Amino acid sequence: MSDSAVRRVAVLGATGSIGGSALDVIARHPQRYRASVLTANCNVAAMLELCSRFQPELAVMAEPTSAKALRTALAERGINTRVESGPKGLIEAASGDTSDTVIAAIVGAAGLESTLAAAAAGKRLLLANKEAIVMAGPLLLDRSARPGATSGGDEGVTSLLLTASGGPFRGRTPEQLKAVTPDQACAHPNWTMGRKISVDSATLMNKGLEVIEAHHLFGIAADAIDVVLHRQSIVHSLVQYRDGSMLAQLGNPDMRTALAYGLAWPERIDAGVAPLDLIALGRLDFEPVDRATFRCLDLAGAALRTGGTATTVLNAANEVAIAAFLEHGLGFLDIAVVIEETLAAVPAEPVENLQALLDADLTARRRAARIIAARIR
Repeated sequence: MSDSAVRRVAVLGATGSIGGSALDVIARHPQRYRASVLTANCNVAAMLELCSRFQPELAVMAEPTSAKALRTALAERGINTRVESGPKGLIEAASGDTSDTVIAAIVGAAGLESTLAAAAAGKRLLLANKEAIVMAGPLLLDRSARPGATSGGDEGVTSLLLTASGGPFRGRTPEQLKAVTPDQACAHPNWTMGRKISVDSATLMNKGLEVIEAHHLFGIAADAIDVVLHRQSIVHSLVQYRDGSMLAQLGNPDMRTALAYGLAWPERIDAGVAPLDLIALGRLDFEPVDRATFRCLDLAGAALRTGGTATTVLNAANEVAIAAFLEHGLGFLDIAVVIEETLAAVPAEPVENLQALLDADLTARRRAARIIAARIR
């Protein structure tokens, strides 16, 4: 594709918060990008409106009933978008010839196979689903390592420092966290996100997953990646160099910045995000993480150090525990307990292929479900 051609972008998870941010950036640059593929779970009404606005070549719903309803509604509006459904349709959306760029924004393990398919097909992959690399980091990197792939060296990097806002419960004690509700956990002070990732932020598991992600993406040893609390969410990460200098990436807390960077790299384009006003901001605060209270961060680090399928087990147990917290009355602090007990009960195995990961994922989900049932009965 020539530099002047319009990039055709597949947005996997188009009706979610990341999908919405991605489509906002795409809409700002119609001369450069076209949303040629959209996928969603089961929100037919939202998908209909997106298809009406962006006129994609392909739309994919998670299951046939939703796909049929969308197909009928699009026909009534005279919109010529092909509609598919299920895992096969999602793989086509990620790897087919209807796009050259894929934004992987499907929440959780459900986005794994499509992300791997996009990488194997040689797409420009904007990875907004960290669970895929948490579960299958070596497989994803292997499938991405094709002739012409772009990567960078360490350039003297000695360590990475990730920042965490601390979510809605920064500074609270375990006693204060015993009775918190799902709505309280999802009320993030800085970011607008879906409920699952909002709970991840509240437990600090989100930052644990980012540590695993950074290890795989940048080849940095686990012990050289640390996390610090930064309540303003203005400094997003810092890189330490062997000469003693440190570079920080700053910006207002808006995912459109990262999406615009990924779409236009190595150029920079308008993301619709306001520039920082340092005078109005006034100060930047940093403090250590309370790892004794927010145990999920160290559980993620332990799984990374164990290796193999341990991070897949971690992710599966976390997803099941969060669902139980949001829907079935599991206590907030019990999320970490469920993850810890599942990791202890499901031995880590070597990551040999995708099927081994899927088997470990299913085993961990079943074990976590049994642990949860014993705690909330």
